[in-house]
Amino acid sequence: MIRNACMSDVKNIHALLNNFAGKGLLLGRSISSLYDHLRDFIVFCDEDGKVVGTCALHISWENLAEIRSLAVAEDVQGRSIGAKLVTTCLAEARDLGISQVFTLTYQAGFFRKLNFVDVDKRDLPHKIWSDCLNCHKFPDCDEDALLFKIEGIEHDG
Repeated sequence: MIRNACMSDVKNIHALLNNFAGKGLLLGRSISSLYDHLRDFIVFCDEDGKVVGTCALHISWENLAEIRSLAVAEDVQGRSIGAKLVTTCLAEARDLGISQVFTLTYQAGFFRKLNFVDVDKRDLPHKIWSDCLNCHKFPDCDEDALLFKIEGIEHDG
């Protein structure tokens, strides 16, 4: 089941994200950051109600949002949970009238299967100068940038 994240999910989301951050597969998030951006997050719960996946849609600019913090517990990977989370975020972007959704990721192949296309990070200036400026990897980011254009919504540029 996919639902909006709630306050009681924050510690589980934090543990899930930091598990993968510890392996160098995504950037970690602080508890404080998760509380600050909780409305961006959705979660996937198993039959017992346990959070086994999470993803966030963060609005970056007028026509641009970012898929961030996508993580699925290792013991349930391969069941399309990640794809369902991303698809849910893309549907929300469409509902909000957002025409383009990007991601910075170490898992570019996964996003390419969902019809994201590679872009140059320099094509994402608002992202670079807002969040990336504070990242410990800036300016030597080793993540791939990919973009999804939502059909039926006018794109700038």
